[in-house]
Amino acid sequence: MVLSSSSILLHPQNPLTFSTIKAPKTSNILQQTTPIKSQQSLPSSNTHFSLTGLISPAIRPIMNSGHFNSTLTSFNHPNHKPNIFSTNNFISSGFPPNSIPKLGFLTFKTCDSSFSVRARIPRPVSEVYLEKSDDKIDDKPQLKLLRLKLKEVGIDCGSCQPGQTYGLHCPMCNGGDSGEKKLALIIADDGNAAKWTCFRAKCGWKGTADVKSSFNSMNKLTKVKKVKEITERELKLEPLCHDLCEYFAERMISRETLQRNSVMQRRYENQTVIAFTYRRKGKLIGCKYRDLAKHFWQESDAEKILYGLDDIEGARDVIIVEGEMDKLAMEEAGFRNCVSVPDGAPQKASSKDLPSQDQDIKYQYLWNCKEYLEKASRIILATDGDQPGQALAEELARRLGRERCWRVKWPRKNENEHFKDANEVLMFMGPGVLRGVIESAELYPIKGLFSFKNYLSEIDAYYHQTLGTEIGVSTGWKAMDDLYNVVPGELTVVTGVPNSGKSEWIDALLCNLNQNNGWKFALCSMENKVREHARKLLEKRMKKPFFDVRYGKSVERMSKEELEVGKQWLSDTFHLIRCENDCLPSINWVLGLAKAAVLRHGVNGLVIDPYNELDHQRPPNQTETEYVSQMLTSIKRFAQHHSCHVWFVAHPKQLQQWTGKPPNLYDISGSAHFINKCDNGIVIHRNRDPEAGALDLVQICVRKVRNKVSGTIGDAYLQYNRVTGEYMDIM
Repeated sequence: MVLSSSSILLHPQNPLTFSTIKAPKTSNILQQTTPIKSQQSLPSSNTHFSLTGLISPAIRPIMNSGHFNSTLTSFNHPNHKPNIFSTNNFISSGFPPNSIPKLGFLTFKTCDSSFSVRARIPRPVSEVYLEKSDDKIDDKPQLKLLRLKLKEVGIDCGSCQPGQTYGLHCPMCNGGDSGEKKLALIIADDGNAAKWTCFRAKCGWKGTADVKSSFNSMNKLTKVKKVKEITERELKLEPLCHDLCEYFAERMISRETLQRNSVMQRRYENQTVIAFTYRRKGKLIGCKYRDLAKHFWQESDAEKILYGLDDIEGARDVIIVEGEMDKLAMEEAGFRNCVSVPDGAPQKASSKDLPSQDQDIKYQYLWNCKEYLEKASRIILATDGDQPGQALAEELARRLGRERCWRVKWPRKNENEHFKDANEVLMFMGPGVLRGVIESAELYPIKGLFSFKNYLSEIDAYYHQTLGTEIGVSTGWKAMDDLYNVVPGELTVVTGVPNSGKSEWIDALLCNLNQNNGWKFALCSMENKVREHARKLLEKRMKKPFFDVRYGKSVERMSKEELEVGKQWLSDTFHLIRCENDCLPSINWVLGLAKAAVLRHGVNGLVIDPYNELDHQRPPNQTETEYVSQMLTSIKRFAQHHSCHVWFVAHPKQLQQWTGKPPNLYDISGSAHFINKCDNGIVIHRNRDPEAGALDLVQICVRKVRNKVSGTIGDAYLQYNRVTGEYMDIM
């Protein structure tokens, strides 16, 4: 703020000090203070002042506007004792060192006393700047909320201010061994958001926090309803008339049950309606009305509670039903520990997270009755059997805790229908059946938590082998029947030194499985061109060479007719997963397409060949071992969920001083998790030494079989036909 003319400045260090200001001759402006000797002592600090006379006209409105807590007035008081003069806000300014202020007099006045002081009067100035302190940013609610959110993720930002970037310790990597502050945190100018990044090469953690929406919703003004208190007299409630008692009798509700539950009536202009009184500790809290046409309405602005609340006080077992009639029906079956919800059921269960207590308006009655419900160890949800009733059960279970909830299944009314609720069961089947339904209530299902009872039919099918694949499907080679059989839903890792025939053996296995069992496959084979892979598969299927040159000179080549038959077989049996550009596929991309192949084409097996041709980008803070473990877990879940066998080819690391013997699964490049997580581990090894045996001899080393039903560890030997690519049992 710019002021003109002369001004007098107050300083906190010296209660009798003023600053004089003069227009500078140079660009350097310094600050100087001049002590003032008073003719009389200043009054106490609790006296109100106002400064007049020599105060610049431009500064008077500022002092009157409230920026100064103390007000100065001219006065003379010869007997006033000295005290400390204080003020909360000061104007800071200055003048050149060579300026020589002149002395003048200031007169201070209160309502009943005054005194004068001699002061140096500053020369007029052209500009004076008034410094006004801003509101403390730390006091902003949104900044406090943002700091809480940052603390939840482990970032302690202390007194960090908006609009600044700070270097902090990263809670994910703790700055490594040297404890570097590599986490860059920046807070938005308005204090509503923050962004962070860790610049350690092995970390790279980043994220954002936004409290704008939370802050806005937090500051919304909500109307607080005043709870209306009601009495039977105000509502003009009466005992039930004979006709209404007869109506309840038709629904198997006795007069005694009606009286105990204080069911009453109310007369309107042209009808008498049923009044269900909602009570807590005997006091009337709310009232719900029902006419004979089954129309419902309630007293407005009354507190929402459960119907029959006093009946569950201190109860360990609580039954919750959907309507007042069902509550009364439960009592006829011998259950008084029952309450009904006041507002009916939703059309469907919400998929959103549970709201907070103040926002959970629809189910506020649960919060109002919390002290009654939290003591229950078992809550039986006996809501209606229709879709809204089941949605209500889900919403109640979410709030009350699924772990202590049970649910009922209403008995069949006929071949196509079930009874809807407790009152229907009471009317048509009697109180004994209703009691049996409640006593046979089942545990409320919890997602991810099961019992063997849920799988009894699957266990029976496994025992009787009705699916035909329970103990595995034969590979088609007798030499391997006791060692390795293919079970749907398992993962087989295949390895071997380069040029040992890993891919050729898997192709031969797929051909056998298709010929003997009709299996179909998805192939993700990055090392093979499509035409070359088709040639290999066709040669194994037709048992003839694709060409009549070099390797196939001595054998008849497959004919054009056989080629056409083979092409149709390829199209019906195999589905290719390939990138159409030069990028590498990720494992999630492969599994996504494999899922589509299972659902669309009904494939039974997936081949991923090889591991090192996949895109293995991983977060900087994740090791290769952790990545391989996560990748294999994803593959196994896919296999199990879709009952699809997966063959995963992985090359061994470079073997130093290799002696020609088969490698083991721990030699696979990347991680020991290849053997730890697979269901089956196979090493393919081809003889390269003529002195050791025939060069067409292939050793199949089964090094791991998790399921003893499907095989065991051991070695099998097959003969390889180089012309057709077939693997055959040795005769």
